[in-house]
Amino acid sequence: MNRGGRRLLAALPWLVIALVSCGVTLLVMMPAAWITPQFAKATQGHVNLIEPSGSVWHGSATLVLAAGRDAGAGTLLPGRVQWQTAFWPLLTGRLSMRMQQVPAMPEAIAVAAAPHSATISAGEIAVPAALLAGLGAPFNTLDLQGAVRLGWTPWRLLGSRAYGQLVITLTDMSSRVSPVKPLGSYRVAFQSEGDHSTIDLSTLRGPLMLSGHGTVAADSTSFHGQASASPEARNNLAGLLNLLGRPTGDGTVALDYVR
Repeated sequence: MNRGGRRLLAALPWLVIALVSCGVTLLVMMPAAWITPQFAKATQGHVNLIEPSGSVWHGSATLVLAAGRDAGAGTLLPGRVQWQTAFWPLLTGRLSMRMQQVPAMPEAIAVAAAPHSATISAGEIAVPAALLAGLGAPFNTLDLQGAVRLGWTPWRLLGSRAYGQLVITLTDMSSRVSPVKPLGSYRVAFQSEGDHSTIDLSTLRGPLMLSGHGTVAADSTSFHGQASASPEARNNLAGLLNLLGRPTGDGTVALDYVR
């Protein structure tokens, strides 16, 4: 071996150490911007993280939620989402994170993902009522105000199938098109069972009474319900009821949607 070869062989361990050090440094300093687009992609634009700071391992971003298909009409939540990512699970091809939106989420949630599956721990978050406008008519016309809280059981994602329950609690809702304030408080339960889901609407209290049941599948969506008013508020709620659905008699309108 010539002198140049011996020098290269002697320097090789140091070159390896330098390369490993650079790799570790790049990995540790990996910017948060590398991970934020994945949330929009995985949720089809319903959950978006913007203005990221920090790194993939410990960072934060602003949370934007979109209720409908138009991700551009999302609702910005005050505060920031903070996350921590575990390093060692990545070596086995798994992602393990803890996330919390401050101040909207009282407790952090755990997110675990593998190549073909993912789990999200149970949690809850308070969101602005303006998020409902993203659902389209009639919500964008009603301009609802009140307290909105999302709560969910543990969710499992297996490929394109999802399993879990999401409960939306609407408390003391009011509308700019009605003089009656509040209209009432309501509960919407969304149960995902793999290839299909169900929706159940019920009234907790209030003069405007809503109820209904629906199903959601890959190629069809249907919902059938009704809306009515308590006797003492029937006259004041007549205009709002006409906006909500088709009159069926006795101060009741049908809440029907089929696609």
